[in-house]
Amino acid sequence: MSARRKTLQNSGDDYPKIVDLLSRFAIHHMGVGFSCRKHGAARADVHTVATSSRIDAIRSVYGVSVARNLIRIEVSGDDPSSSIFNMKGFISNSNYVAKKITMVLFINDRLVECSALKRAIEIVYAATLPRASKPFVYMSITLPPEHVDVNIHPTKREVSLLNQEVVIEKIQSEVELQLTNSNETRIFEEQPSPSVAAVTRKDTHFGPSASGGATTASKSQKVPVRKMVRTDSSDPAGRLHAYMQVKPSTQLERNASLNSVRSSIRQRRNPKESADLTSIQELIDEIDNSYHSGLLEIVRGCTYVGMADDVFALLQYQTHLYLVNVVNLSKELMYQQVLRRFAHFNAIQLSDPAPLPELIMLALKEEDTDADGSDNDDLRKKIAEMNTELLKGKTEMLEEYFCIYIDPQGNLSRLPVILDQYTPDMDRVPEFVLCLGNDVNWEDERSCFQTISAALANFYAMHPPILPNPSGDGLQHYRRKPVVVSLDEELNRSDTIEGGDNEIEHELLAEAETAWAQREWSVQHILVPAMRLFLKPPKSMANNGTFVQVASLEKLYKIFERC
Repeated sequence: MSARRKTLQNSGDDYPKIVDLLSRFAIHHMGVGFSCRKHGAARADVHTVATSSRIDAIRSVYGVSVARNLIRIEVSGDDPSSSIFNMKGFISNSNYVAKKITMVLFINDRLVECSALKRAIEIVYAATLPRASKPFVYMSITLPPEHVDVNIHPTKREVSLLNQEVVIEKIQSEVELQLTNSNETRIFEEQPSPSVAAVTRKDTHFGPSASGGATTASKSQKVPVRKMVRTDSSDPAGRLHAYMQVKPSTQLERNASLNSVRSSIRQRRNPKESADLTSIQELIDEIDNSYHSGLLEIVRGCTYVGMADDVFALLQYQTHLYLVNVVNLSKELMYQQVLRRFAHFNAIQLSDPAPLPELIMLALKEEDTDADGSDNDDLRKKIAEMNTELLKGKTEMLEEYFCIYIDPQGNLSRLPVILDQYTPDMDRVPEFVLCLGNDVNWEDERSCFQTISAALANFYAMHPPILPNPSGDGLQHYRRKPVVVSLDEELNRSDTIEGGDNEIEHELLAEAETAWAQREWSVQHILVPAMRLFLKPPKSMANNGTFVQVASLEKLYKIFERC
């Protein structure tokens, strides 16, 4: 508005206020992705994705130093005569140090301020934190609307509560109790030494290793040269491609800018982890209660380096380099996402519906090494007919819960979206359909959902493409095989064809190169970001070869130091 524009002398005055406001909304409405970028700036000052974890939302907005020093707090009151409210939130522990208090308060999902509550919390922290240090507080209070007075401030920014003293006293007592309990791990910083050492009441702290059990001592804030590691996953300087021969831009690279694609992928939505069926909730609880904490920390903080071969990728976490099995990781991620998105899928519509009998016949022929004989054909046709009728009878359940639609004619026409921006390899559809017919236990509910989820996970996993990898020695698969001809024909052809035995099938080679490039792109820009957000690695991954530590910077530094 022109009147507003005239009073705005400097846009830099209002922009920090906008960023602060959106930051507060971003950690409260964690199911929504927020992005705020100043006009003309290259990077966003606020950038979050939809997540199911409040800690993840706070980490993405306020940083790791805030998120790692938070304590969960919950208080409620159900006495109609004094107070009816429910408060959930996070407060900083005694290790957190800041010069200014950050208090994010939502009452009935509205961003407000309450000066009385703020003062009460500051009084508690004044007796706990070092001098001149202020806390970080996030609270979401729910109470009856009639218990909130919003008319004490002209802009409705500040509110007052009914029976305010009772509510604040309960919250203040819980904050004090949580701070007292957290004081056992307090960290004191030494001043004014240039290398500020952190001394804890415990001698060591536990950090992840390949098996999740190694311990490392707490070191100074000044990072030694042997521990300087890559920290920016968007910086291409540390990836394998920086040391490889640059090829001309592919069609995939020309179609979309890398930055815009990354931005769209980061805006993926993860539905709330809610399951109406007990069996699904049990499977989700099984995942949540059996993950490996060391591997989880590696997954959350890893940096993608590059593909080592057809199956393994290189990931770096702090000073360690890991080989990770892409197929196993993607399969487990897809399985967990199927359960968490249960009955909340978007759809992939097939352009041409695929007849189930033909798909099952293709899968059976691939499995059968002895493909000759009419008896085998008759048996395969019977199996295909039986499985088709079985799946047609389960259409309603498959469509409602898994977004797999089979029309009355027995054609597969719709598949679920498990990860946004990712489409599975359609060459594996026959194997998936056969697996639905043969491997699913349709009698027991829990087993049925588990086996269907496992079949979807195997189908959507990032397997190597069916065409051989054209790099290195794989190029020989795309050379035309020599044709046996007579001597006269060979003499006649010699004038027109040069190097016939070594001629390459360029169309097939181009198709293979595109498939392998698409897979590596999906691993880097879809699998790894989604893995950081959603994957909870099971304990079995620590021992089955999914994660293998191949190098440690400290050990390499000692080796090269001797040279």
